[in-house]
Amino acid sequence: MKSLSKSFLAPFDLGEIVHQKLVGGGCISETRRVFLDSGKSYFLKLNEQAPADFFTSEAKSLEALSIENSLRVPNVVVAERNFILLEDLGAGSPNSEYWDTLGEGLANLHKTESNTFGFTTDNYCGSTPQRNPNMKNGYEFFGQYRLITLSSKAFEQQLLKKKELKQIEFIASNLTNLIPSQRPVLIHGDLWSGNVHCDEQGNPCLVDPAAYWGWAEAELSMTELFGGFDQRFYESYESCSKVDNQWRERSQLYNLYHLLNHLIIFGTRYLGQIKLVLDRFA
Repeated sequence: MKSLSKSFLAPFDLGEIVHQKLVGGGCISETRRVFLDSGKSYFLKLNEQAPADFFTSEAKSLEALSIENSLRVPNVVVAERNFILLEDLGAGSPNSEYWDTLGEGLANLHKTESNTFGFTTDNYCGSTPQRNPNMKNGYEFFGQYRLITLSSKAFEQQLLKKKELKQIEFIASNLTNLIPSQRPVLIHGDLWSGNVHCDEQGNPCLVDPAAYWGWAEAELSMTELFGGFDQRFYESYESCSKVDNQWRERSQLYNLYHLLNHLIIFGTRYLGQIKLVLDRFA
C-alpha cells in the first residue's frame, strides 16, 4: 500500500494527514483510517480505477439511509471520483442488544415506502453496475434489472451456459407465480454480515450500501448468505414488522441476484449454488 501524502485532504480544508492505518476487509477498494493534525480521524476508501460515479453513488446510498435514522450509518465527509471519506465509526465488540437493535432498526428502515421501485440514481453492488430505473412493477424491475441483466452479462463472459440463461429467463418471466406482491421499501441492497459494522459503543451500523427501493424479503434473504446473522436478529425483525412468515421459502429466488453478482466478480465457485436454485425453480 502506497502511503498518501500529508496534503492529500488539504484541498478540502481538513488539514494534514499525520498517520494512516490500513484496515482489512475491503476487496474492491483500499481502506484505511487517516489521522489528521486536528486530532480527528476518518475512514477512507480509495480506488484509482473506480468508475467516475462509483463513490458519489455510494454517498447517495448512505445519505438515503441516514435520513431515516433507523440505524447508524457513517456521515459522508467527501465523495470524489477516486475516493470517499467517511466518519470514523470506531470499532468495538457487540453489546448485549446488538442483534435486537439490528433487527428492529432494519424493520423500521423497511417501513420507508415509495410509490416506485428503483432509486434516485444507478449505483454499484460490489463492483457491478446496478441499474435502478423507477418502475411501478416490482416483478418487472427485479426480473429485468436484477436477474436478466446479470445473467446476460455472465453468459457473455462465458460463465453461464445457454441452458442456464434460459432457465433464469423462465424464472424472471414467472415471478408473479413465485413471489407475493410487496410494496417497494428502502433497502440497504447488499446486506451481508460484512456490511454491518460494530461501532465503538458496540452498536450495529450499516456500511457499503447499494440502496434502492425494493422488496424487504429480498433484503432479509441476503442476510442468510455468507454466514448469516444471529437468530435474535430474525426474531427482532419479525416482531417489529409484518413480514410474511414464509419468506424463507423464497430466499433462494431473491439470492439468485447476489449469486449471479458473485459469479461475475469472483468466478465459477458460485455456479453450483446457482444451479441448485435453477433446478428448484426452473
